[in-house]
Amino acid sequence: MEFTPSQKVRQIPKSFFADLDKKIDAVEDQSTLIDLAKGNPDQPTPEFIIDELKIASEKLENHRYTPFEGKTNFLKAISNYYQKNYGVTTDPFKAILTFNGSAIGISAIPQVFLDPGDYVVTTDPCYPEYDASVALAGGKLYQLPITEANDYLPDLESIPDEVLQKTKILLLNYPNNPTGAEATSQFFEKVIQFCKLHHILAVNDFAYAALSYDEKPVSILEAPEALDYAIELNTFSKTHNMAGWRAGYVLGNESAIAAIKKYHDHVYSTIFGAVQDAATVGLESDQSSVQQLRTLYRQRRDTLVGGLKQLGWNVVEPKGTFFVWVKAPEGLDGEQFTVQILEQTNIVVAPGIGFGSNGRDYIRLSLTHDESVLKEVVERLSKINY
Repeated sequence: MEFTPSQKVRQIPKSFFADLDKKIDAVEDQSTLIDLAKGNPDQPTPEFIIDELKIASEKLENHRYTPFEGKTNFLKAISNYYQKNYGVTTDPFKAILTFNGSAIGISAIPQVFLDPGDYVVTTDPCYPEYDASVALAGGKLYQLPITEANDYLPDLESIPDEVLQKTKILLLNYPNNPTGAEATSQFFEKVIQFCKLHHILAVNDFAYAALSYDEKPVSILEAPEALDYAIELNTFSKTHNMAGWRAGYVLGNESAIAAIKKYHDHVYSTIFGAVQDAATVGLESDQSSVQQLRTLYRQRRDTLVGGLKQLGWNVVEPKGTFFVWVKAPEGLDGEQFTVQILEQTNIVVAPGIGFGSNGRDYIRLSLTHDESVLKEVVERLSKINY
């Protein structure tokens, strides 16, 4: 017997990244394949964090259920981390909620704040899972184009009145995946005043907070009055190379956090206590491991971007994240260019259309490989015919 899923499940697209995995697995020559399509960190978790996990995993308290919102030491560490790094003061017990990965927050927030037909406004391109999370909540996604011409920052004033009247959430992602762009303090200040005027919740997905190449990325919560109108998602996946550990959090406006907590308590379980203890050590460290990681990715960025520019490619030099956004040659769209690259070089890249219609003519490349591999990438791409 075949079972039919609900209409809301039928209408959501297949996961872009899961579908990408299948295509990568289908490549015949796996031995020489170079995967630049996914953003899966290649560096190990810092040893001092692993050491703490070993110790914490033997504690009886960590083999019991942990508090729904997170362990006290973890919540305090997050609060102190934001105070030290961004000058943002939060109540650890009212303004913070921890998740099994920040992806939980991406799916939960629309469920909490949207009624059927309400809008979430985000950018085009954007992280693909935003679309599905909004659709599953019965909402609609309205996307604002971000391009080189507008410094990859959306024009909020261009939102149509009929959309604006039903907008509940403004969902941003800076540093930005896939473009590598960063927001400015001035932009976030405008966002907060815009959301104040229109009674909208501002959400910044700060997944790449640590991966900035010039100046420290700005948190939306640094903007004046931000704690009245905004929340921010954060994760340990990129900052501390803990992608498989599944640890993240959200903090900001207390009423919004309380609403998310109510939903979270019914739907999701808590993070393994030992992982919380290990993540706490990561937050309380001197962050030298984060600085080393930033330096590593900067070197990789310079290697790949410099090499591609020498080939005459139209490259958007990333200010943050570990991605490089590249425009396809004239006469090809991103999907066609992706196919040509794979067929001629056995390199897999992500087609920009997966991130939105505004990415149709682009591809995204990941920096999660050693410099030697990235040099090999440039060498192979130098021989492509298009």
